[in-house]
Amino acid sequence: MPSVSIHTLGCKLNYAESGTLGQTFQKHEFSIVPFGSVSDVTVINTCTVTEEAERKCRQTIRKVLRANPDTFLLVTGCYAQLRPHEIASIPGVDAVLGSHEKLSLFETVRSFTKREQTQVSVSCIDEIEDFGPAYAAGERTRAFLKIQDGCDYVCSFCTIPLARGKSRSASIEGIMGQAKEIGEAGYREIVISGVNIGLFGQDSGESLLQLLQDLDSVVSIDRYRISSIEPNLLTDDIIDFVSSSDRFMPHFHIPLQSGDDEILGKMRRRYRSDRYRDRAMRIKSAMPHACIGCDVIVGFPGETPKHFQATYDFISSLPVSYLHVFTYSERPETRAVDESGDLIGHRVPKGERSKRNQTLRLLSERKRASFYAEHVGTKRTVLWEQQTSDAQRVGFTDNYIRVEQNEIGEATEASETALVFLDSITKRGTVRAREPEFIPLI
Repeated sequence: MPSVSIHTLGCKLNYAESGTLGQTFQKHEFSIVPFGSVSDVTVINTCTVTEEAERKCRQTIRKVLRANPDTFLLVTGCYAQLRPHEIASIPGVDAVLGSHEKLSLFETVRSFTKREQTQVSVSCIDEIEDFGPAYAAGERTRAFLKIQDGCDYVCSFCTIPLARGKSRSASIEGIMGQAKEIGEAGYREIVISGVNIGLFGQDSGESLLQLLQDLDSVVSIDRYRISSIEPNLLTDDIIDFVSSSDRFMPHFHIPLQSGDDEILGKMRRRYRSDRYRDRAMRIKSAMPHACIGCDVIVGFPGETPKHFQATYDFISSLPVSYLHVFTYSERPETRAVDESGDLIGHRVPKGERSKRNQTLRLLSERKRASFYAEHVGTKRTVLWEQQTSDAQRVGFTDNYIRVEQNEIGEATEASETALVFLDSITKRGTVRAREPEFIPLI
C-alpha cells in the first residue's frame, strides 16, 4: 500500500481541505502516515497571507526533501496558486497544483513517481466558480467544516481573493449531510470555516442564519463554533440565535485589524470602529459570559505612533478576551502596494512593527487572564479533548477557556462533555478544574 503524508500551513480552511485530500488518497488505497515519516508521497498545503508564511512554506519543502529525497513532493494551496513558478524552481518539487486543481488531484496528477521536470497545473483564479466541499477531523474531538470559499472584498493588505477567487458557497443540504457524517464518526464539535463566512449564501439565495438554524438540529453534534466573521456581516439575528442555542457556543472571533478609523479606511475595510464596538457590546449584552477574539495588524503603511496608540486604547476599552496579532507584510499585487512597488503610506520600520506587535501581545495576555479570572469560581461545560497523561486531561469550556484537570476520576473520559468547577488559574495560563466538582451531562 503506498503511503502519503500531508502537512498543512495556515488557516482552518486549509486544515479542512487537507482533511479532504487525505480522504481522497485513502479512497485511492494510500495509507496516511504522520508528517515527518518516510512516505511515497508528501503533500504540503501552503499559505500566502504574509511573507513569513511563504518563507515557512519554502523552509518546509526543503526540510522534507532533505529528510526524504525520494518522496513525490506535491505542493498546493494559496502560495502555490499565487506563485507556482517560485515553488517549481525549488529542486525536488514534483508537482505544483492551484486552488482548482487540488480538488481533482488524481485527474490532474496521473503518476506519483519522481520526475525531472516539475508539473505546474494552476488555473486562472477568475475562472474558478465551483465549490469544493471539505472537512477535516483528526484524532481529537473537533472537526473543521468548510461552508464557503473565496472573497468578494478588496482589503488593501490581503492576497487571499487573488489565491481563492470570488465568494462561493456550499449548499445547506450538502453541509447538513457532512455535519451528520462528522457526528456519526464520533466527533463532538464542528468549527464552521471559510474565507469570509458572512458571505455564505449570497451566491445561492440561502443565508448564514438559515444554515446555523438547520445545523442546530443535528443532535449528534454537541458544539458548533463560528471560526471568524466580519463585524459588518455579524447581524443582531445571528447574535440572538447563538445566545438562545444550546449547541452554538458563546464564542465569536471578529477581525478588527485596526482601531483607528483612518487606517481602517486605508485598509479598505467595510466598517469603522463604532461598528466594531457596537457588535462587541451587543454580544456581551446578550451573553455576558461570551468570549470575543479579534485579529489586529500592526505596521500597516502610514500607521503613525498616534494611529497605533488609538488602536491600543480602543482595544483596551473593549470587552474582548484575546487577540491574534499580525505584523504587516508587503504583499505584491495588493492595493497597499502600487505598480511601482511603493506603499500607499510611509513604511513603518520593521523594528517598530515588531515592537508594536509585542505591545499588543502583552495586552492580549492581560485580556485573556482577566477573562479567565472572571470565570474562576463558576461552573461551565467542558469538552475534554486530549489526555496528556494518566493523571491529566485538557479541554475547552463552551466559552473557550482552556481547562486542565488532574487526578482524573471515573465519571468522564476524554471526548466527553462535563460540567466543571473552575477553581484557579495555573502558571501555564490555563484554568484548573476542581476535582471532584464535576457532573457528567446526560
